Amino acid sequence: MKENKKTRFIFVTGGVISGVGKGITAASLGRLLVARGFSVVPLKIDPYLNEDAGTMNPLQHGEVFVTDDGLETDLDLGHYERFLSINLCRHSNFTSGNVLRAVIDKERRGEFSGKQVMFVPHVTDEIQSRIRKVADESRPDFLLVEIGGTMGADMEVQPYAEAIRQFALKNGRENCCFVHVVKADYTFPADEEKTKPIQHSVRMLLGLGVMPDVLVVRTKRRMEKDNFKKLSLYCSIAPEQIIESVDAASIYEIPLALEKNGLAKAVLKNLGFKSKRPELADWKQRCQRLKSKKNITIGMVGKYHAQPDAYISVNEAISHAAAGLGLAVNLVPIDSDSEDVEKKIRNTDGVIVPGGYGSRGTEGMTEAINFSRRKKIPFLGLCFGLQMAVIEFSRNVLGWEKANSSEIDPKTPYPVIDILESQKDAKHLGGTQRLGSYPAVLKKGTRVWDIYQKWHKGKGRIEERHRHRYEVNPDYHKQLTKAGLVLSGFSPDGKLAEFIELPKSKHPFFVATQAHPEFKSRFLEPHPLFVAFLRACVNRHKAGY
Repeated sequence: MKENKKTRFIFVTGGVISGVGKGITAASLGRLLVARGFSVVPLKIDPYLNEDAGTMNPLQHGEVFVTDDGLETDLDLGHYERFLSINLCRHSNFTSGNVLRAVIDKERRGEFSGKQVMFVPHVTDEIQSRIRKVADESRPDFLLVEIGGTMGADMEVQPYAEAIRQFALKNGRENCCFVHVVKADYTFPADEEKTKPIQHSVRMLLGLGVMPDVLVVRTKRRMEKDNFKKLSLYCSIAPEQIIESVDAASIYEIPLALEKNGLAKAVLKNLGFKSKRPELADWKQRCQRLKSKKNITIGMVGKYHAQPDAYISVNEAISHAAAGLGLAVNLVPIDSDSEDVEKKIRNTDGVIVPGGYGSRGTEGMTEAINFSRRKKIPFLGLCFGLQMAVIEFSRNVLGWEKANSSEIDPKTPYPVIDILESQKDAKHLGGTQRLGSYPAVLKKGTRVWDIYQKWHKGKGRIEERHRHRYEVNPDYHKQLTKAGLVLSGFSPDGKLAEFIELPKSKHPFFVATQAHPEFKSRFLEPHPLFVAFLRACVNRHKAGY
């Protein structure tokens, strides 16, 4: 049973513009508190009306992150997990969509005794009860609540401003800290720093009944001293509670910069705590290793590169592995729709084909995989990347020229990738997917067995997160294996292929997984699959290919 301790609440809001960096700021603050020995549980609230992030377009919204228990969430939860080295669950994220659904369901059940259902108090009460529930169940020292959207500018955010105003009133203002993240503006073409948008943002927040205790100002360079004074005067915030956050070369340098500028100290002071000395030696060492001059080049062949955040977990998993190995990685985005995919990967040290859905760009992916296989370029396939690797192998090794996924070509004579019969009757889009953590049993003596040795401790059973609908068709397992493709990991019942590879004697590194191992990589704990892939890329680079 957990000890009965008091939880303090930190609410992180954003102003001036969207995408201001609330998620990284919240994750960085969490890391600084954890480094002081405190327990921290993050919670992300998204004001959009979607039930969850699952159906949102990655070209607009960025990556959909998946928790162990199968919730499709905003990508900020990925930052929390990577910075805090924790695993989150479905209680760590909720949207206006499921808040409103819960309120309407209560009304239908008669729980409001025939009263009119209003935003205040019914919606705001539902929001507060969810925040309180997470705190009561986990009992951390700090519940770190990030509210998406732009305060005072987005209509959808207003109920949350009212909810946290009430929450502080009910739970004690001394137990709550409001951190408002904003950005400095710069005139064009003089590039003069301006604070007026920040002042307006704070005043709009005040108009919603919330007084920020700490102001985090995103800047592209050190802020002018006079502007600290101006913000303090017009925003009624003490100068030491105004923290500048200058653009950094890596997001993992931000916690160190915010520590230097006093963010954790300001938050702790506001909540009545004395600041402890943080243990950040490991973090600093990893950041230093990111600056290595040992450079390798990796091509990532995908279809969503128009949105920088679409493959953010893969990008970060590469960064984690690079920091662990003391490498600098030049990660080159390659559009799988382009006509010269083979030419673009010709001089790379390794190739990754990440996740995706639909038919667009798939021929470019199979072209990249074919070239990697023939030219012995290290290859890593992730989810959709495994499916494309099976299709490429079926076409060019087994000779089934029209082999495909039934998702891409429903009439293919060789549906080597198909949806299971048990999934075809699902009534809604998300119902046909495998979501969350699933176990896999690894085949002894294979490359993946060796890679996962420390994780599975010789038992051959691991767990990875999934987000996909189609599988390697069990009807073709024998033909694929007979032709030389190693199915090196299966679901416990032996029906679903979780990992494939080429034998070590045939290829220096050719591995793909139906899972998303990038979701479980951490800055201080790189995922072994990405570490092994980078090692293979280094060996190729040293060999001078």
